[in-house]
Amino acid sequence: MSLTPAPTLDRCGETTDNIDTRLVHIGRNPDAFGGLVNVPVCRGSTVLASSLEQWEAGKLPDNPMASYGRFGTATTRAFETAMAELEGGHASIVFPSGLAACTHSILAIARPADHVLITDSAYGPTRQFASRVLTRMGIDVEFYDPLIGAGISRLMRPNTRLVYVESPGSITFEVQDVSAIADEAHRRGAFVVMDNTWASPLYFKPFEHGVDISIQAATKYIVGHSDALLGVATANRRAWDLLREGAHDFGQTAGPDDINLALRGLRTLSVRLRQHQYSGVALAQRLARHPAVARVLHPALPGDAGHALWQRDFHGASGLFGVALQPLTRAQLSVFFASLRLFGIGLSWGGYESLALPVDPPVRSVRRLACDGPLIRVHAGLEDPDDLAADFVSALDAASRAGSSARPQREAVKAQEA
Repeated sequence: MSLTPAPTLDRCGETTDNIDTRLVHIGRNPDAFGGLVNVPVCRGSTVLASSLEQWEAGKLPDNPMASYGRFGTATTRAFETAMAELEGGHASIVFPSGLAACTHSILAIARPADHVLITDSAYGPTRQFASRVLTRMGIDVEFYDPLIGAGISRLMRPNTRLVYVESPGSITFEVQDVSAIADEAHRRGAFVVMDNTWASPLYFKPFEHGVDISIQAATKYIVGHSDALLGVATANRRAWDLLREGAHDFGQTAGPDDINLALRGLRTLSVRLRQHQYSGVALAQRLARHPAVARVLHPALPGDAGHALWQRDFHGASGLFGVALQPLTRAQLSVFFASLRLFGIGLSWGGYESLALPVDPPVRSVRRLACDGPLIRVHAGLEDPDDLAADFVSALDAASRAGSSARPQREAVKAQEA
């Protein structure tokens, strides 16, 4: 099978004019470290001052203990500076995981008796946190239709403090009209927090669309090699003090070795994303034509319900998408996964490797996914897209044959019983 890039894959606008160069240089200062190309891994807790005056100068009005390793080193600051520039925000703060970035960004804003609106398509652990923890804190949580757009105004209350968006949605990949939602939220004085992991800072610019805090599960595309857990949240000026204070109050920090791996990942982010995008769309297009596939969930495909919004707001697509299969038996599904050679079964995504993960129908309160067969979350890695497509199609064919061979046996058994 010969593949050529679809026209949509070239939609990178201003980002590709200079992003490769910027990614090589942001967060680096060789002159400060004896000419070293990379920022050193600074491991440390105690930070000494050379005088009383220097010690006092290091204190912050809201944090007299700022001169301490928990609040960052040169390694931390290099990464946070780079992420703030990429996201287009005022400043960033690093967390030990993507989920920690999500939960503490919410906690930094929401207070007891507040009303919080969270997209029905939010990442599962974020949704669990809202249902289990926020409600226990006396915060009123309401899940809303991700496709509501400006209609979210109907759900806004005088005490609505925060609107949480994730676009595309987790598992189901709905594209939200973030600008319209943010306009309505800000009209009522609420903050907008977004999980921007799918698109990365390269393919969606959250602050241009009214977001107050943008979250990256840096474990995914930022690190890019499946060897570190990390999260980062970036805020505009309006939300920055709340985010920073909230993270510090909860003692959130991340180790320098993981941050160093994220800095390494940044240098090749744009190169990797171009391949993830091309391979992902090419694979999705091929699978959409297979008879065992009921539906492909990928906003970069012209037939997808979110395609128009994706074209309007995004600069590209990642390698993550969903595949809803036609009904299969448990045995057929087992044959499918046993037949895959290039796709691993595992959590997370965004690394160089391809993954195919069986997922249960996601918990939804408002918008449910109509799917009669198994749902597979697919991540297209950096392998050749023709090889990926051939492997996936071969596994689907094997599962289909397993179903065909089982039917005569069942019919024979029924005949004997009759």
